[in-house]
Amino acid sequence: MDALDREIVAQLQADGRLTLTELADRVGLTVSPCHRRLRALERDGVITGYTAQIDPASVGLGFEALVFVTMTESGARTVAALEEALAGIPNVLLAQRLFGSPDYLLRVVAEDLSAFQRLYDDQLATLPGVQRLNSTLVMKSVVEGRGLPL
Repeated sequence: MDALDREIVAQLQADGRLTLTELADRVGLTVSPCHRRLRALERDGVITGYTAQIDPASVGLGFEALVFVTMTESGARTVAALEEALAGIPNVLLAQRLFGSPDYLLRVVAEDLSAFQRLYDDQLATLPGVQRLNSTLVMKSVVEGRGLPL
């Protein structure tokens, strides 16, 4: 990636709804070369998609928790089963495997505390290979949806 590619990516991180013409103007290119670069960035997997950022509370998901998962064992089959199960739970917005203990960090949303408890009891606590879950409630999001520092 050269400086122009980085600028294209930075502009799209700031506003993914830019038209091709607006993007070209902002990075100092004409539309055709900007379009070629954009398609190359998409083809090469630098740009992996375009999404809208939604306010969770406005769609009834204002309760957020971070859940730390400690596994009973870390065999490949158990890890794969856990990760496949996590991918199937829509309320899990983020699942990261960690070095050390705990083994995973989950970012989970729900309607309210009761809904979170049901999710916790019915889905999270029954995940394959889980030894222990520790949760902490999110008081406020301070930094969210920030683009990568380019």
